[in-house]
Amino acid sequence: MLIGHIEEIVRHPVKSFRGESVAETNVMEYGLYGDRSHAFSDDTGKGKYLTITQFPEMVRYSARFAGEEAMSEYPSVEITTPEGKVMNWGDAALALELEEKSKRKVSLLSYTPENVPLGAIEEEHIQLVTDASLEKLKELWGESAVDHRRFRPNLILSLKDKTPFIEESWFGKRIKIGREVELQVNRHCERCMIVTVDPDNAERSPSLLKTVFKERQNNFGVYASVIKTGKIHSGDEVHLFD
Repeated sequence: MLIGHIEEIVRHPVKSFRGESVAETNVMEYGLYGDRSHAFSDDTGKGKYLTITQFPEMVRYSARFAGEEAMSEYPSVEITTPEGKVMNWGDAALALELEEKSKRKVSLLSYTPENVPLGAIEEEHIQLVTDASLEKLKELWGESAVDHRRFRPNLILSLKDKTPFIEESWFGKRIKIGREVELQVNRHCERCMIVTVDPDNAERSPSLLKTVFKERQNNFGVYASVIKTGKIHSGDEVHLFD
């Protein structure tokens, strides 16, 4: 059954940095190509990543792959700081800047396309949200708009049937994207303080999380796992199967 199409594809080459919207990408066993393939370890906390939770200004750093997708190694990662300075992943100045701003000791972690841990988002492979649910949440929140970047999804779906939160009825079902890729929709995405952080200026809006908690039992968006890999494109049709 045709349920809509892919409105936007977003991957995050660096965990907790602003992601990049891409016209097409490969879906790997772990999720979108290169999603969360680079990260900062918070060395003040054993085994922890440095994320927006500890350092909200991370959301103002943007990261993109500066090159074509390759299966042997990732293209270089280009990072733009909030002040507009362009750096590359691995620059000592970048780590030093984050340490000084966050007041934490950090180290750089990165993977190759072949050894990214399964579940690039830590929880599941891919997170998706729908246009109808975003529009309804805007109404519930009472603001003029809800920026989807607050929720850090990989796929934004434009639904044929604009029923808010209908994606929550897809648990245990499969969706097919384009000609190749299949995902299984598994469960809710439970939200945390990250959604309160404005992706443009890192200012906090606690009322959004309060709204999600009150109206949606703290859930917004859904997680899916990869069943069949392949390439997806913005605009691809999305079909639902039992």
